[in-house]
Amino acid sequence: MMNLFAVLSILSASPETDVEAVIDRMHQAASRADGQDYFNQFTPEARFIGTDATERWSLTAFRAYAEPYFARGRGWTYVPRERTVTIAPIGCRCVAWFDEILDNASYGQVRGSGVLRLTDDGWKIEQYVLSFAVPNDRADAVVATIKAEE
Repeated sequence: MMNLFAVLSILSASPETDVEAVIDRMHQAASRADGQDYFNQFTPEARFIGTDATERWSLTAFRAYAEPYFARGRGWTYVPRERTVTIAPIGCRCVAWFDEILDNASYGQVRGSGVLRLTDDGWKIEQYVLSFAVPNDRADAVVATIKAEE
């Protein structure tokens, strides 16, 4: 019996390219405010972790938050500048994880990272994390600002 990673190698000449295509579709759908395509890139059990400490959403909760924006034609645009993808079989599953540097008109440079799982429907995002990239020499000032507001 062939393991999942061997099957993946047969199905795709470049599984990393397949993973990147899912992440790119997610970003492009958000930019177009296409909620259906956006949420189709995630597993039903997915988590979205945003930049605010309170933003740890199940897919259902994140959809409830985002859909009203998408319905008004308001999405968000993050343009990938650099990305690293790693794929490995873990147990009976094939899993990929990534980190990326993104550009955003409002926030400047941010980071995205996450995990994808190979499902019967192809690669799907299990978890996505969006974070601000704070230069080390400015970290003390950022932390002080946050603490002053708590």
